[in-house]
Amino acid sequence: MARNVDAFMVVCRCFSVVTAVAALLCIAVNVLYAVRSFMNESDIFDGIFRCYAVLIAIFVVVAETEWDVVMKFWKVLEYWVARGILQIFVAVMTKAYSEDSDDQTVLVLLENIASYMLLACGVVYVVSGIFCVGYVKRAHQKKEVPRDQAIKDLQELEQRRQELEALLLVQERA
Repeated sequence: MARNVDAFMVVCRCFSVVTAVAALLCIAVNVLYAVRSFMNESDIFDGIFRCYAVLIAIFVVVAETEWDVVMKFWKVLEYWVARGILQIFVAVMTKAYSEDSDDQTVLVLLENIASYMLLACGVVYVVSGIFCVGYVKRAHQKKEVPRDQAIKDLQELEQRRQELEALLLVQERA
């Protein structure tokens, strides 16, 4: 049975994946910097700051999954402006204690990629939220659930019809 694909929802899901990947990169960068900070005992406050950035970035990743449990307790994350502000905050935390600009290590490059990527995602979320794209997405999601349930019900009815026809054939032969 052919299924109509909602292109808008596909784009939204792809953007959520990109945002989650950017947040995961921020987690990786902040964990590496935190470990480096705790090994160098003079930078313990930087390490603590990085740990907070990791916790908030984990929350960003979980928010992008849109699990019902998370959304039930954190309704504010349904609104794209709030979600975007949270992402911008994590991006700024990731970039806040940058290493020396002369240091061109892979970690600095990863930090720049992660922070600017999440910053861009956050800005897109804020702008989209201002234009009520999140509301449109929630409306599409509400339509998707009944459609999926109707398809499932139809498939179950078709299977039951085939079972009944087979039973009738057995009855007629007997």
